Amino acid sequence: MHFGRRILVAVWLFCLVIPTEAVAQKNAKTKYRSRANPGTGRDNRALPGQGQFDFPNLNRIAYYRDGKLLSQIIGYEHDKQWEKAYPLLTEYVRNFGTDNFSRDTHLLWRLAKLAELLDEPEKAKLLYRLVLKHTRDDVKRIKQIEYHYDSLSRNDGDAYVPIEYYYELVEYRKSIDTLRPPVGVLLNMGGEINSAAEDYGPTLSLDNDLLLFTSKRNRRKAVDRTTYNEDIYFSRRVDGYWEPAQALKKINTPYNEGSARITRNGKKLYFSRCQSPDSYGNCDIFVADLQPDSTWGGVRNLGPQVNGTSWDSHPALSHGEDTLFFASDRIGGFGMADLYFTYQKADGTWAPAQNLGPSVNTRQNEVSPFYHPVYDVLYFSSSGQLVGFGDFDIYKCHRRQGQWSEPKNIGPLVNGKGSEYYFTIDSQSKDLYYARSEESDLKNLDLQSFPLPMEAQPLAATRFGGSVRDSITGNPFTGIVSVIDLDEAIEVAPKYLRPDGSYDFDLIKDHRYLLIITGEDFFRIERSFVLRGDTAINIETPALSLQKWAFASVEFAENSAELHREMHADLNKVVDFMLDHPTFELKISGHTDSDGDAASNLRLSQKRAESIKKYLSAKGGVAADRVEAVGYGNKIPIIKQETTEEDKKINRRVEFEISRRKQN
Repeated sequence: MHFGRRILVAVWLFCLVIPTEAVAQKNAKTKYRSRANPGTGRDNRALPGQGQFDFPNLNRIAYYRDGKLLSQIIGYEHDKQWEKAYPLLTEYVRNFGTDNFSRDTHLLWRLAKLAELLDEPEKAKLLYRLVLKHTRDDVKRIKQIEYHYDSLSRNDGDAYVPIEYYYELVEYRKSIDTLRPPVGVLLNMGGEINSAAEDYGPTLSLDNDLLLFTSKRNRRKAVDRTTYNEDIYFSRRVDGYWEPAQALKKINTPYNEGSARITRNGKKLYFSRCQSPDSYGNCDIFVADLQPDSTWGGVRNLGPQVNGTSWDSHPALSHGEDTLFFASDRIGGFGMADLYFTYQKADGTWAPAQNLGPSVNTRQNEVSPFYHPVYDVLYFSSSGQLVGFGDFDIYKCHRRQGQWSEPKNIGPLVNGKGSEYYFTIDSQSKDLYYARSEESDLKNLDLQSFPLPMEAQPLAATRFGGSVRDSITGNPFTGIVSVIDLDEAIEVAPKYLRPDGSYDFDLIKDHRYLLIITGEDFFRIERSFVLRGDTAINIETPALSLQKWAFASVEFAENSAELHREMHADLNKVVDFMLDHPTFELKISGHTDSDGDAASNLRLSQKRAESIKKYLSAKGGVAADRVEAVGYGNKIPIIKQETTEEDKKINRRVEFEISRRKQN
């Protein structure tokens, strides 16, 4: 039953179709959960002022109502006394209980509009997000809410390029010596771990050498059906290789066990058990102790303060192991399944479980909590957050000043069109382990490992951003922004420049990075930098005219077609542009001054154009059929009457002209 009875297993599949135009704006796969059609991703960052909405009543009362205060608010709103209504409505909303978010979402909506009206856009965005996460209104009302939110966050969102373009970039990096490609790929953990049945729910010990996971390989065939038993299995890594998985015999029973979590010292094991006679609900969380003979024993239910009368599963521990996070579909939550936490009191008993609140939990499902073993970062899976690529995506958030930051989607390199949950991350933050299906066998989940991308890194919290604009007009450019972590050989999932020409990424402080920005209207931009703190790199560059242009550096000696080193930097810009834009072609036109006879000048100009064409091919492998080299001699002068050496220098030139390749 996967310890999540309301969750349907889906598949994450990479689409490896090569795009026809590498730089044209493609449909990013990010979507608004409440929308029928995909759109751009919205802002994920924690916002100033979030602590003003800590909702202290959430785990105290189910529903808050103060009729007298509400009547006063309505009166001020009727009289359009917004400045008086605003603080009172803020006070009212702060007192919300859990049920208010489904029954009184309209009050959140009204408060968000007041915040926007009174010029508090950050608070308004926070409130609009809460409304979108919890509203059960009809589509028409949701569209109105989205319109207001979009008007404030138009230049906050992230539009990731399609996943196939990322892998095209990876292959491209491999062909360029100066650019190091990302390392590692999605890796099946092999036959020592995986079986012909479903294997999922991995967890690692602190030293990363003990793997525990859930499997349905224990099956029984009857005449009319096949029954299975979910059990916990383990494997040890010896000399870098996983040993054959074994059943955890003292834990497994005729009931269903799974979702294991082991403590840092390896002496306690938390897990879920379903349909057992000593359970309070459908599935409960249990704990076992490591015995002197290295087996597990002393299995006991965590009790009614933790377990309810419905479904409780997916335990996760904080660093101090005195706080337990888990998923539950108990009555009184925000959605179908919520994340909860409990803490261990001085006497060793567990305190009553508390809901993590309306920023983490939504009206949909939140499951699979994972607390990083080294850093204070909570990861979880959700089907209800605003920014999503599939059915269930993995998110991360930080605990700051007693509040959870806005959950951040860890990006399209992990999250696909299907569902991502049942996962773990090693203590070194190198790899993510989770279950997925192969296209040939959609029903069979296998455990896989994948290099942890930048978006999922626990320390990726330093803001790097900037903008790209035309240095002449000031207009923003369109294009694609890539960032490579040169220390770890990690390429961050590339993004499109926003409509205002801006971009930003969350990166790891004190690492070395390479910024690459490409577009159809400007030469490739590259910057190397060390990220010492929040950093902005704002770039102004001239637009690349699709008419003819020339480089001052491309100046040949008299009667010579030899390229000089001083020309290479500008010619390399042409190489980069042609490689970045495979659907463009280039015409190189050679011109001379009027000295000498016309036939000699024609031959010389042709040689000069040909020498540049050869350089483009030798330097970057630009295909010969994409480049036309033509010599015109002195037939097309810029200055028709040459009276000075400067006039001759102007006429003695090489011009470049790019255009889109004609489709056959």
